[in-house]
Amino acid sequence: MKTANSNNTYLIASDFDQTLSFNDSGFVLSEMLGISGFEEKVAGLSKIHLVQQGAELAYLLRHDPEFRGVRREDLVAAGRRVRLKKNVELLAEVFGEGLADSRFPFYVISASPVDVVRSALAGIVPPDHIFGTELEFAANGEISAITRVPAGYGKVTVLQELEARLHVSPDHTIYIGDGSSDQHVMQHVNSRDGHTIAVSESKAIGRIAQRTVLSDNALSVVVPILEDILKWEAPRIRDLFASYGLAMQEWDKIRTDWLTFHEPELIAVQEPALVG
Repeated sequence: MKTANSNNTYLIASDFDQTLSFNDSGFVLSEMLGISGFEEKVAGLSKIHLVQQGAELAYLLRHDPEFRGVRREDLVAAGRRVRLKKNVELLAEVFGEGLADSRFPFYVISASPVDVVRSALAGIVPPDHIFGTELEFAANGEISAITRVPAGYGKVTVLQELEARLHVSPDHTIYIGDGSSDQHVMQHVNSRDGHTIAVSESKAIGRIAQRTVLSDNALSVVVPILEDILKWEAPRIRDLFASYGLAMQEWDKIRTDWLTFHEPELIAVQEPALVG
């Protein structure tokens, strides 16, 4: 049996919320349960830095009175309501089949509750390829403890575990994310010569990611992998998409420069009065 090696195997690790989906899992759960003010609660926690970025929902589930009644079945139901980006299933299929002579084992690392993510990706990504916040439930069904939260440096830990398990070298690791909770793991991947791809216009993540791809189609993240890693030319990339029935209507390759200027204040100078 041939084992994975650093020559032809690339570990693909992806965030979930707003990377493979359109909405935040916490927002979907709150809307389903009729809990208002979720975004304000998250903003408040972020402002005081009480928890790592991305772990706000985990904190609310354990400590906020409005979320204490959440049961496992609620998390599973919320996962079914999550709106995935187009062709997430096809993305998993492409990675599963491999590209050229390379293998791309595909994993999802999210700070969202693992029950939500596994429910949302049921039949698309195997449950053991999905890592999320792990919760313990009491006999009455309430959440009694949080055992693991893959947020911030927590994502780095999961990524290192996967590299060791799959025997993939750090320079063959590819991470895909969208926001501030992905900064630590992207910086880690970059520092070890891996590859990072952002799927949002966030300046915070855009400064770190090596490539940024904006599309409502999940399969779009394959483009920088084909270009930067497999060194495919544009016609070959277009042919690959066409083989899956997807014709590229637009492919705008632009570089975005974010500029801010400090304008000096204009000081009015009073002219001396004329003496007649």
